[in-house]
Amino acid sequence: MSVVESSSVEKHIRAWLQSFIVELNLCPFARPLIADPALRINVCEVNNSEQLHYAFLAELDLIQRSSEGEIATSLLVMPNVLHSFEDYLDFLGDAEAMLEELALDSTIQLASFHPQYLFDGEDKNSASHFSNRSPYPLIHFLREEMVTAALENIDMPQQIPERNIALLEGMGRETVAARWNALTGDEKK
Repeated sequence: MSVVESSSVEKHIRAWLQSFIVELNLCPFARPLIADPALRINVCEVNNSEQLHYAFLAELDLIQRSSEGEIATSLLVMPNVLHSFEDYLDFLGDAEAMLEELALDSTIQLASFHPQYLFDGEDKNSASHFSNRSPYPLIHFLREEMVTAALENIDMPQQIPERNIALLEGMGRETVAARWNALTGDEKK
């Protein structure tokens, strides 16, 4: 994959957030943040895993030094690396280990998204995988306190993943894939 321009990547991510995450209500917490300047989208232009580790740590440091009003949540978008889902999962494991090592695992949560996302144990043709698919590999940094507060205002939050699966499966794989293809230009289902 060639190096892509940051401004087009950010526009693409914002379109995905609006048309997939918000319009399908896959994350009930996203709607108020979509236009908020406290939503940070960091298009990381590195092209190797060593640089990516430094970029991850820098993003983590920036969030820690910022108030919730400055950066409520952050998306670290990695368009030039981790194209393989297996490589992405390896890096995600390293990222989770870094959080633990820095004793930030109770302060920051990581949510994972990838263009080839597959839930372990699910049929590879299940529409449910699209709930965690994004146009580019990305890691979503969430502040634990914000997540806890948001969950208090949601009735039965533990049912969000099941609701998303039911929604996407109810729409049907072909419909979901067509929506995805329109967003990404990806002809593969």
